[in-house]
Amino acid sequence: MKSINLFKKVVCVGISLSLLTACSVTSNESVLEDEKVATADSNTAGSSDAASGDYKYGKIDIPGKDGALCGAPIYIAYENGYFAEEGFDVTLISADFETRKIGLNNGSIPIVNGDFQFFPSIENGIDVKVVDGLHEGCIKFAVRPDSDIETVEDLKGKKIGVDEIGGTPHQVASLWLENAGISADPANGEVTFLPYSDGNLEFEALSSGEIDVAALWDPLGSIHEKAGDVKIIFDLGTDEYFKDRFCCFLYASTKVLEENPEEVAALLRAYRKAQEWIYENPEEAVNIIVEKNYAAIEDRELAIDLIKSYGYPSASEHADNWDENVEDNVRYFAGGLYDIGYLKTDPEEFTDTVYQKVDVGN
Repeated sequence: MKSINLFKKVVCVGISLSLLTACSVTSNESVLEDEKVATADSNTAGSSDAASGDYKYGKIDIPGKDGALCGAPIYIAYENGYFAEEGFDVTLISADFETRKIGLNNGSIPIVNGDFQFFPSIENGIDVKVVDGLHEGCIKFAVRPDSDIETVEDLKGKKIGVDEIGGTPHQVASLWLENAGISADPANGEVTFLPYSDGNLEFEALSSGEIDVAALWDPLGSIHEKAGDVKIIFDLGTDEYFKDRFCCFLYASTKVLEENPEEVAALLRAYRKAQEWIYENPEEAVNIIVEKNYAAIEDRELAIDLIKSYGYPSASEHADNWDENVEDNVRYFAGGLYDIGYLKTDPEEFTDTVYQKVDVGN
């Protein structure tokens, strides 16, 4: 087993910030309010169906403005009024990894989506639970068309662009590297991660040679692949280790779960309505996403293909051992992170601690 490395270092810094900030409600609210002022969408179209603005659970913030195509269930739950139907006046906000952890820890953000990036943070004290699975796939690693990089083994000594250190593409890349015997800790000098706040900036850095590899959310990686601007060396939806597994889980604040479990159940019903609607109506989902500018993609045919590839579940899938499937995915990634030293807790024990089945009432 490898020594604790980048993943743990990132987590330790993040958890320290989160717990220090969590000691002050005023500080937490300030961080989240700054995010809202800068990025919140004041349009409440998705909430307008609630009669007379009477929302059972009132106003809540949900991170849902990152531009990723695979965030479709959040966009559709908002635009189709599923959040409103379940009693929420939702504001979609932009929130980075640290802001999400702070919000979850103090309950000011009740639910977020994210992959196993949260697992070490949970082990180190962030008080959240995995309550559902959201989708598969949606991250690709791109190189220039003339690059001699073909496989993970070729990444030693290379510079990899990501959206943020500690974010999903960064952690997926870390696990991919570590499973191949390459340290993801920059201190070891085997790879270097460079963060870019915008995917287009990341692509420009790749084109100019500033980085060797760009770890990109869909649709950007797929758009440039189809245009012939890049070649793809990793696809989260088809890689042997990751395929048919959740890219993103839904994480709920333990504080909210304990104080108002019905609120979390209602949120999950809204997400599940959206997932099932996307499964049945992928073309219409793309129309909404494009027209409302949730993701920058003009190629609707490509967008529809991508939406279909993310494995959004049908109503029958939700009814057929769905919770067991989510728990199995948690166990799978906990085992993978344990094997490379990113988790210290036995995978079974960790899964029992972190996963919580929620009765959604269906």
